[in-house]
Amino acid sequence: MARQESDREDLLREATALVQRAEFQLPDEPEPVVAGFRRDGSFSLFFGGERVVQLNSAGQLRRGYFDGKLLKADRGRLVWMTRERTADAVVLHSRELQPNEVEQTLTLATELIERLSSALQQGAFTLVGQIPEGGNIGQQILVWRSTLPLPLQIAAAPNAR
Repeated sequence: MARQESDREDLLREATALVQRAEFQLPDEPEPVVAGFRRDGSFSLFFGGERVVQLNSAGQLRRGYFDGKLLKADRGRLVWMTRERTADAVVLHSRELQPNEVEQTLTLATELIERLSSALQQGAFTLVGQIPEGGNIGQQILVWRSTLPLPLQIAAAPNAR
């Protein structure tokens, strides 16, 4: 989600803000899934580079990336941000989501979290790698998921805190 995107980032190596993270290959998912936690307990989930869910430490949706559009929380509302590239800059245009779009987005974010949780519970995954090595991030995700308040709420701000 940087200004210059590569075709495929190595999220396991590069997502250093996630001090605990793992890369999984799930059945029926063409790209790896990377999930992890920041120091404060904020959770991030990357289904390839096209579907991203980021929650704050209270389990509220703070950021996302779906269908080529950035999503951010702003005072308890969700805002789409689309990029316009010019010769020397990237300009972001914002649009608040309508109520039906909010519901669809929260449903999609929940479905992605549930897809990973279900695969972990069933043992239907291949662990590609994890940091720190030797940890049990899959089990940590399941414990975290068991305490996640549902339905998902929207954060007040897009930052992790």
